[in-house]
Amino acid sequence: MNSSTKTYSGLVLEYDSGIVPPPYSHVFRLALDWSKGQLDVALDLHYTDRDELSEEEILDEGFTLNDDYSHKGPLNGVWIKPLQQLYDKSRWTNKDIEDGGITVTPIEKGKDNGVKIPANQEEWQLMAQDLIQAIYETVNKEAPLQIHYRLVEGDTSTDCSITVHFSNREVIFEKGGASRTINWEYAIQLMKLVFTPDYHYEMAKEVPGKKRGAYIDCGDGYWHELGKGVVNIDPSFDAVGKIKSGFYDLLLG
Repeated sequence: MNSSTKTYSGLVLEYDSGIVPPPYSHVFRLALDWSKGQLDVALDLHYTDRDELSEEEILDEGFTLNDDYSHKGPLNGVWIKPLQQLYDKSRWTNKDIEDGGITVTPIEKGKDNGVKIPANQEEWQLMAQDLIQAIYETVNKEAPLQIHYRLVEGDTSTDCSITVHFSNREVIFEKGGASRTINWEYAIQLMKLVFTPDYHYEMAKEVPGKKRGAYIDCGDGYWHELGKGVVNIDPSFDAVGKIKSGFYDLLLG
């Protein structure tokens, strides 16, 4: 880690979804300040161009008629180090982001040091999403993400779950009444895999399967069979197989 962590005491992240159509298009500003030893955050999120749509069109996409959100308050300081690590390893570019993207502004002694455009856009956008989710959990706007999984082999079925607490960057793995904390990065990569395939909800059931196979509930109460109700979108990337192996390793552990 370079010496820059000694000079800046906060970051401002600003994002514009760009060419994404409404009701998904949005902008946000996320200010992060750890100058006083704790992490204080200020979030302003606004969905754009919704006047082009009818109320029904917005609701049909799973949104509400008022999804804008603002918040100021403390966030668990466990997020400071990952933010500093990402900033210190990032490279910056002059590439235009008119089509959408995120900018980062370091704050030193209460003053900004100029807007920077990270070359590693995806990493910063994921970090911002995680931080917003952490805010939502902290204020009880949303519950922690919980994934349930069942593996049936012969006459034996094994149930487990993963609960991702963004509020404090802690992931709990539970099996057979026993729980343990698992590695954050491992869990986040597994969660990315979980949401990669195509889920056929017309094949989903409200109870997990009992026949040989692997079943998953992504937190909405519907169970899907991996390989049948959950299928790979890209034939060159076996997300379903990677989900199975990821949970299998956890079950063995």
